[in-house]
Amino acid sequence: MKTVLFDLDGTLVDTAHDLGLALNIQLARYGKPALAHDVIWPVASHGSRGLLALGFGITPKDDDFEAKKTEYLDLYETVFTSKPILLAGIAGLLDELDARGVKWGIVTNKPRRFSVDLTKAVNMGSKSLYERSACLVCGDDASQPKPAPYTLLMACEEIATKASDCIYVGDAERDVQAGKAAGMKTVVALFGYIAETDKPLEWNADIVIKTPADLLSHLD
Repeated sequence: MKTVLFDLDGTLVDTAHDLGLALNIQLARYGKPALAHDVIWPVASHGSRGLLALGFGITPKDDDFEAKKTEYLDLYETVFTSKPILLAGIAGLLDELDARGVKWGIVTNKPRRFSVDLTKAVNMGSKSLYERSACLVCGDDASQPKPAPYTLLMACEEIATKASDCIYVGDAERDVQAGKAAGMKTVVALFGYIAETDKPLEWNADIVIKTPADLLSHLD
């Protein structure tokens, strides 16, 4: 494989602390108790929709969902660069990909208003994650985010790579669905934000990895 594309939250970067901090600030506004980190962790990959369901028990069908979502995102904007760190083993994996001459980039459902500054805030030696990645394609860059394939195909166009030459690595079922729809080999990262109720072995990914380093044996 010539190119590896990664999801961002829960695949490359641990953003659960900041996502949870924004949610707990919002919960406090409504007199609700804060949620523990281990409760937030497995839901973090599902973004504002999953976090609002966790904290308030609401879905997009509820009348107050959009207002709560806007409020949450505004709060997240004040804290989202406070503590983003690479997940364990990711720095070594990315270094090895660079050493092998394998292109790698990021395709996330996270809005661009957060993704750029967040990846710039993650330091990797002399450069940031943003500077080292071959591309950063965000959920609002296309007409539909994942599980639609459009952002993945945009990444291929941006870095002049065929989808059939790509691996897409993520920690959610929509990542597998998007990768397959784009014609890529798909990888589930079990080290990501996966809840006890998730069934990643049933997502029909081509590869399942327990650690970032496990990916290296699947690149040939």
